[in-house]
Amino acid sequence: MIKRAFSEKILSYAKQYPVVTITGPRQSGKTTLCQMLFPDKEYFSLEDLDIRNEARSDPRNFLENCVKKGGAILDEIQRVPELLSYIQTIVDREKKEGLFILTGSQHFGLIQFVAQTLAGRTALATLLPFSYEEVAPSVKRSLSISDWLYTGFYPRIYDKKLNPTEALSFYVNTYVERDIRSLINIKDLSKFEQFLKLCASRTGQILNVASLGNDCGINHNTAKSWLTVLEASYILQFVRPHHKNFKKRLIKSPKLYFIDTGLAAYLLDIENSSHIENHPLKGALFETFVVSEILKFRYHHGKKSNLYYFRDNIGHEVDLILDYGTTVLPIEIKLGQTLNNDFFKGLNYYKKLNPQNSLKSHLIYGGERNTSFQNNECVSYKNIASIKHL
Repeated sequence: MIKRAFSEKILSYAKQYPVVTITGPRQSGKTTLCQMLFPDKEYFSLEDLDIRNEARSDPRNFLENCVKKGGAILDEIQRVPELLSYIQTIVDREKKEGLFILTGSQHFGLIQFVAQTLAGRTALATLLPFSYEEVAPSVKRSLSISDWLYTGFYPRIYDKKLNPTEALSFYVNTYVERDIRSLINIKDLSKFEQFLKLCASRTGQILNVASLGNDCGINHNTAKSWLTVLEASYILQFVRPHHKNFKKRLIKSPKLYFIDTGLAAYLLDIENSSHIENHPLKGALFETFVVSEILKFRYHHGKKSNLYYFRDNIGHEVDLILDYGTTVLPIEIKLGQTLNNDFFKGLNYYKKLNPQNSLKSHLIYGGERNTSFQNNECVSYKNIASIKHL
């Protein structure tokens, strides 16, 4: 069993709130984590048709039976969202912390409904797939950057030692497409599959919705709708441009990233790690990996995303700006293993533009060791979690 970094935070939430709601993509380990952390609670999967029918036909009795047994884990709560109103009444009456542990794999509408019915009663947590820091110590053999990018970080692949291409093929067919279909009416599934592949080819790039829609043969509004649902299903993450305190004209469109590099690699028709070695998108996949790792670190420590990027209309760019309100942390991402001056052009420009509010600039690169270069901190991709200000 690989210990999740989120464990301590989830346990602390259960001592402070009557309900803990954990969202995240399918197969990110939500069920396993809940059952491991709360072994005394009865577990109910609302994917199970019989349990779902029982919960819908007599919700009050279903939940009261849970209370008598000390609470419960209710998996995939979005399947029976009407339970939330009954849970609100029960937790107000019982006044007991950690009574219900809820999980959901669709952010779309669920969090808004949870916030409305359980405001002040629930802690909200997002569990993403394994981070490098979590899984690397359990891997017996030495893996290259290409191996990590190709395999991705969905727990089941490591738990069952699955072939990543096969596992992610089944993942797309059984989970992604089913969830998407439950949220929006897709008449042509092959068109949506093409759309997913086109998104993968744009990971790490500034999003142009019109171009994406045209390449797929769908209109602008459909493309926006599909992107929204993919974000809500934790397939994609958008990083917005950072524009505080600058008068220069900045790029306004977000950058698109996949949450998992393995899924992106599968959609790019990459069938083994050797294909990544000379792939034109290897650098973009590496940037996707770094952004995802920072996002995981923040989410799994109970923090929200504060990730932005900087780019002006002249082309000066910094891959990530972590905004802490009064200060920012500029981060550049480079796949190369040998440091050179070109790696720091964007960081040096940004430091001159915003000298007072910037923390020490960081470069995350494909090398093996942490070092310093031109007054910048250089961090190996293996040590991202060691950055102090994440």
